Amino acid sequence: MYILQKITAILIGSLLLSIGINGFLIPHHLLDGGITGIALIIHYYLEFPTGLAMFLLSIPLCIFAWIHERTFFYNSFLGLIVASMFIDWLAPLRNQFSLSIFPSMLIGGGLIGIGVGIMLRYEASTGGTDLLAQFISKAMSVNIGVVIFMIDGLIVTSAFKMLELKAFLFSGLTICMIGLITSLMDSPSNR
Repeated sequence: MYILQKITAILIGSLLLSIGINGFLIPHHLLDGGITGIALIIHYYLEFPTGLAMFLLSIPLCIFAWIHERTFFYNSFLGLIVASMFIDWLAPLRNQFSLSIFPSMLIGGGLIGIGVGIMLRYEASTGGTDLLAQFISKAMSVNIGVVIFMIDGLIVTSAFKMLELKAFLFSGLTICMIGLITSLMDSPSNR
């Protein structure tokens, strides 16, 4: 029964993540953090498929997890595959919503935070830096949402020169929204 719940969490979480990215972040060239943020940068500048870039960039972390913590590998690899496919399959959503940047940031960040939070509650993730955050969280006993927020902040900050100021500032707000919601959903009182 738990396996079925975990698979359901991965499907729902990946769907929410994909809708948030395609429907609300990409139309305004906003970034998420982590591997997804790097994949979005590659998409914006090279028009490479976001999901495929996310999958390829996550391979080194998956190999590391396979070698050092197979439980994390098993808990993230399916999420990585599903999320990567959903992101590319739902690419047509990029032209479906015509919201301004502020509501897009709120809705997109909210959907992504809820999606990641749902997966983390069932000890699943999309791989990438979520996987790295699991390693750090376990080793240092820090809330995983806080770790994800810190990693995401580093990614968005590193892209400062590539983004327009408005996109940079709203990307920062987006990762704050994602980190806050992920932290709230992954807090011990919610388990």
